[in-house]
Amino acid sequence: MRTNQAVKYTLFVSCYLFWVGSGLMIAVGVYARMSKEASAVDSLITDPSIIIITVGILTFAVTFLGCMGALRDLHILLKIFAWLMLLILVLQIVAAVLGFFFSGLVLEKASYLMGKAISRYREDLDLQNFIDFIQKKFECCGVRSYTDWSQNIYFECRDSNPSLERCAVPYSCCLQEKKQTIFNTMCGYETQSLKSWQAEDKIYVRGCLDKIVTWGKANLLLLAGIAMGLFVLEVLVIFLAKMLIYQINFIVLKRRLTIAVPSP
Repeated sequence: MRTNQAVKYTLFVSCYLFWVGSGLMIAVGVYARMSKEASAVDSLITDPSIIIITVGILTFAVTFLGCMGALRDLHILLKIFAWLMLLILVLQIVAAVLGFFFSGLVLEKASYLMGKAISRYREDLDLQNFIDFIQKKFECCGVRSYTDWSQNIYFECRDSNPSLERCAVPYSCCLQEKKQTIFNTMCGYETQSLKSWQAEDKIYVRGCLDKIVTWGKANLLLLAGIAMGLFVLEVLVIFLAKMLIYQINFIVLKRRLTIAVPSP
C-alpha cells in the first residue's frame, strides 16, 4: 500500500515551483547586494536586496521541507511544513488586517521610506534607476509633490546650495512626448522655484505616493484577485500536506497491525 500519487506529486510540484522561485529571489538579492555601494543605505530594513534575500531564504527552507516530505513520504517534515505554512498564512492575514485598520500609519511609513530614497538618489545607481522608473511609470514626482526633491542635497532649493542641480528635479519628472526618443536630462532645472500651476507645463507636480494609492484603488479587484489566488494556493498546499500526513499515518498503522496480528 502506498500514498495517493496524485496528492503526493501535486504537493511536490507546487513546493518545487516555489522552491525554484525562492532560489532565483536569493540569487537576485545577492547580486543586487554585491553590486551596491556599502554606504548606499543606512539600515538593513530599508535595503530591498536584504528583504529579497531574507524572504527568499525563508521560502527556500520552508518549500524544501515540503518537497522532501512529499517526495520521501516523511510525515515529520510534512508536519513541520504544514505548521510553518499555517503560521505564514496567519501572519499574512494579521498583516492585512493591521494594514487595513492602520492604513494611515502604513502611508506615513511609506512616505518616510520614500523620502529616504529621494535623499540618496545620487548615491546608489540601482535606487536611482528604480525611482526614475516609478516616476515615469506613474507620471509623478517626489513623494507628496515635486518640491520633495529639496530633501536631496543636490536638488535642495536654497541659495546657499552650490550644486548645479539646485531647485531642479530629475528628468524622470518631466513631461515626455510619446514619440520622443532623445530625452533632455536638464528639463527639470529650476522647476522647484516655480509655482505648481507654472511647473505643471514642464513636469509632473503630483507626488508618487498619492499616484500609487490611486492606482491601487483603481486596480483593487486585480490586487484582491491576486491576493485571493495566493491565499487559496496556500490553503490548498496545507490541505494536501495534511492529507498526505493522514495517508502516511494510516499506512504505518496498518502495517503495524498486520505485523502484530499474524495470519493463521
